[in-house]
Parts: sequence; C-alpha cells; structure tokens
Amino acid sequence: MPELRSNLPPTSALAIARRAHYTALGIPKADWTKPKVAIVNTSSELAACYSHLDEIAAVLKGELRAAGLLPFEIRTTAPSDFVTSAGRAGRYILPSRDLIVDDIEAAVEGAKLDAMICLSSCDKTTPAHLMAAGRLDIPTIIVPCGYQHSGLAEGREADIEEIFLLASKAAVTGEPTGELETLAEDAILGPGVCAGLATANSMHILAEAIGMALPGAAPVRALSERMWDNVRRSAVALADLIERDIRPRAIITEGSVMNAARTVLAVGGSINTIKHLQAIAVEAGLDVDVWEVYRQLGRETPLLCSVRPNGPRLTEEFEDAGGGATVIRELLPLLDGDQLTVSGRTVAENASLAAPADGDVIRGIRDPFGTDPAISVLKGTLAPGGAVAKRPVPDPGPRRFTGPARVFADREEAIASIASGRLREGDVAVIRGIGVSGAPGMGMTSAFIFALHARGLAQKVALVTDGQFSGLVNQGMTVGEVSPEAAAPGAPLGLVRDDDRIDIDLERGTVDLLVDAAELAARPPYEPPADRDSGGGYLDQYEQLVQPLSCGAVLCAGLCERAETRHPEPGAAAPRHLVTTPTPEGTR
Repeated sequence: MPELRSNLPPTSALAIARRAHYTALGIPKADWTKPKVAIVNTSSELAACYSHLDEIAAVLKGELRAAGLLPFEIRTTAPSDFVTSAGRAGRYILPSRDLIVDDIEAAVEGAKLDAMICLSSCDKTTPAHLMAAGRLDIPTIIVPCGYQHSGLAEGREADIEEIFLLASKAAVTGEPTGELETLAEDAILGPGVCAGLATANSMHILAEAIGMALPGAAPVRALSERMWDNVRRSAVALADLIERDIRPRAIITEGSVMNAARTVLAVGGSINTIKHLQAIAVEAGLDVDVWEVYRQLGRETPLLCSVRPNGPRLTEEFEDAGGGATVIRELLPLLDGDQLTVSGRTVAENASLAAPADGDVIRGIRDPFGTDPAISVLKGTLAPGGAVAKRPVPDPGPRRFTGPARVFADREEAIASIASGRLREGDVAVIRGIGVSGAPGMGMTSAFIFALHARGLAQKVALVTDGQFSGLVNQGMTVGEVSPEAAAPGAPLGLVRDDDRIDIDLERGTVDLLVDAAELAARPPYEPPADRDSGGGYLDQYEQLVQPLSCGAVLCAGLCERAETRHPEPGAAAPRHLVTTPTPEGTR
C-alpha cells in the first residue's frame, strides 16, 4: 500500500490533536493509521431523491470498516430540480453543482483524507462527484443510489415526469388541476431519482461508462438488492484502488470521455450530460472538446434503446434487460475497450461479463432503434461555439426550420407573447441573456416549451436560447445552450433583432443567423435588461467566476484555456485530440 497522506508525522501538533478527536469519537487506536475514506453524502429531507441516502451511508460505513478502511461521512448541499428551483427562477440549480465540488474539496482536501466513495443521486450530484474526483485525484468510486419506484411501474397513470409535463401545460392553459393534484400523490412511491432516462439516470450511466462506477451499477432501483450489492462491492473495490494507488486521472482520460459520450448517445440520454462531461474533463486536466465529441459521435452512434422520455419503455424494463452494462457490451466495437475502470478491469473485460442485448428493450449496433442522433450539437454563425438540440428517435418532425426571430429577455415574456399574438406560427423565438453568466446560473426555458405544446405550436414555432431546458424535452425544434451566450462580448446571439432570419438544419448540424456580417458588426453590443437582478450572495459570486460552456461552466479560469473562438466553424477539421471510429453498418 502506498504511503497514506492522512497519517501525519505522529509527533506533529496536528497528529496529536487528531488523537484527541479520534478518542472523543470512539475510534479504536488500531484504526488510526488505516486509510481514511470520505463517504460523500448529499442527504436532504427536501426531496425524495435524497431521502434514502442516510440509510445507505450507515450500511456503507460497516462495509468500509470490514474492508479495512476508516470511514468519515461528510455532507454537501443537495439540489433537486423540482424543489430548489423555486427561488430566483431556478438559477441556483446549475451553480449548486460547483458548490458541491467546493464542499467536497474543503472537507476532503482540508482533512487530507485518502479516498472518497460518493453517494450519487439527483441531477447535479453525479457530475459534481466526478468533477471532485478529477480535481482531487484520490482513489474514488461513484455509487449510483437508484431511481424511485413510480406510479407508472405500478400500472397507475403517471410518474413525476408526467406530472411535471401536465402541470406545466395546465399552468399555461388554465385548465383545472384537481385531478392532476390527485395523480401527483401516486406519482412517486419510493425514494430515488426520477424514473425516466432524464439527467439523473443518464449521469448514473455515464459514471459507469467513464469507468468511475462499478459495472452493472446503473440504472438501478433505489434500495433494491442490486443496489445494495453494488454498495457492498464498491466498498471492496475502493480498498483495492487504495492498495494499488489507482486514481481518477488514470481512469478519466480522453478515451474514457469518448466512451461516456458514445454510451449516452446510444441510450438517448439527457442533453445536460454534455456540459457536465465537459466540466468533468476540465477538472481532470484534459484538453478535450466534449461538444465536438458529441457532434461527431452523434452522427455515427446507433440508438440501442427507446426508454422514456424518448420512447415507450420504462427504466425498470431497461434495467432488467441489462441496463448500461449491456449497452456498453453491445457498443464495444465502437469503444476504447482498453480503458481502465474502478473495478480494476478494463472496459472490455467488464463488458465480457454483461448480459447480451435481448433485441427487444436493448438492441445491437446492427439493428438499432434509429440512426439519427438523439442529441445534436449544432454550430454555425449564430452559435460558433455550439448549441444543442434533443429530438425523439425516430424523429417524426421536420429536420429544418427557417423563420423570423422574435426576441425575448426571459421565458415569461416569451410565454406571454403566445397569448398576445406577437409570437406566431413560423417564428423563431429567441430567449437570450439567460446563460451561465447572463442569468447568472443558466435560466430554464422548459415552461415556454410546454406552453408551445399546450397551444399546439410545438412543431410550428422554433426556440433558440442560451438558457437550458429539462432533460425531458425532446420534441419540437428546440435549440438550447447557444454558445457564446448573449452576454459574452461580440456574441452573435446578442446582436439578433426581431425579423432577422434564423435557419436551423438538423441534417447539416447548423444554426445560422442569415444577416450580413457587415450589418451585424455595425449593431450596438448587447446590453442586459436594466432591471436584471442576480439575487446577490452566491449567484453574484458565480457570475464573477463562471467560465463559458466550452469549459463546462467551471468556476476557475485557470482550469480551462479554451475560448469560445477555439470551436471550429462548421465543416472545419476536428481538433487533433478527437479520434473517430468506424461507422457501423446501418448507421450514418
């Protein structure tokens, strides 16, 4: 075993002071020199996503002690998109990811603990845990803590995602909500994250695909025997990582980042995985343009499953068919199988132990559900740094949309324009100034998208925004996370005016502002609304520190030197560090 950094010189003042604390905590002297492990617990009573984590942490302590380790439970902030999105128009959601990373650093690095085991649950915790692993580079394992038992799994009418969609539409149409309120009481029947393949389950699968969670870890029913088995195996695996001194930066590499992106594309996961994976790469010290990785691999990655919200199958069916492990097995010809994982084995070795595809819930690469990318990264004169669109596969809607811009400062103004008649069929709604620094914290536009659905305009009006939308959104011509955001100096999005023509082409992967460059150059720079209020406190700090989406919206400029201008124009050669793989037969 390598020398442990937690074992301070025994005669030092800090070591002697720790003896006093260890004695007060009831830790036996025989344990004082063992590897000291942080159980990173994002427990909270605010949401069902986290309500079971204390129970898991208690069991995990015993498993770690049995593996010869000394566990210390630490806590972080615990954001939930459905709960902590109430204040400041939901702008705390993305910034909370980086607050978790800083929480972990302050506790783990401050105490010089030797390793971490992270209880990952809702949307922002898994990326935060992976980011912290890359930053601190001490032996780490991610434990996905499972998805909630939903009403749909019991044959009832709704899960939380369905409730979210129906309630958002009712808020626009003014329809009675009495029946919906009753449905909500049957939507969540147990602890864990949202049951569909939105951001949380997508990130759990990504953690396994990148090699930082054990094979077979995701998706998994919360508190099921499979979840508990993964908890037990993770404790043993962490002891082995410490013994062999295997650290995250040996696992999170360019190759494993591409494996993770490919896997998310194959399951039709959340668009939010792009910015999170970019942030993980940056924190791990990698110079990888994840936006370009998704852009390239999306056009040569078959869709191997059709799980809600992309299709009809439940996540329970996906898990029972083999889940992420089976998808990785089927994708192996397109993956870097030599990448190391926290199991101590390679991706290829893990894949050989997974169940093969059943051909029904999960298909092989020669007979996929679709070949069009479920996640499309677009670039062009309106988004030289990139933008993202999510579509169902197969896609019944149009692949191209061209229309005049209607510019709005926030989603409420855009929603009001539907009823007022300012926004009409054929228009491109532009909601800007709500990016990572413009909001600050990245505003949510899902309510506007649901309003379009409620009014029958989902396929008749396009959306372009530097804000974000829910991982549930996958219909209509919706383009989000435009980069550079409007608040960035000289950003094309900030120069758009009403009636400018915008062209969105999913086949070509482009989003263009059809205005002469000389005319754009003569326009005054974008200015945020005069009544803009960041809310003070943490959001003010975030605004000053946050880096652009091309850097994953991390908070330290020194971590990432990638400027928005480093993104290639459409058709330009790929960055040198991108490695393309052969396109399988049956995909394009």
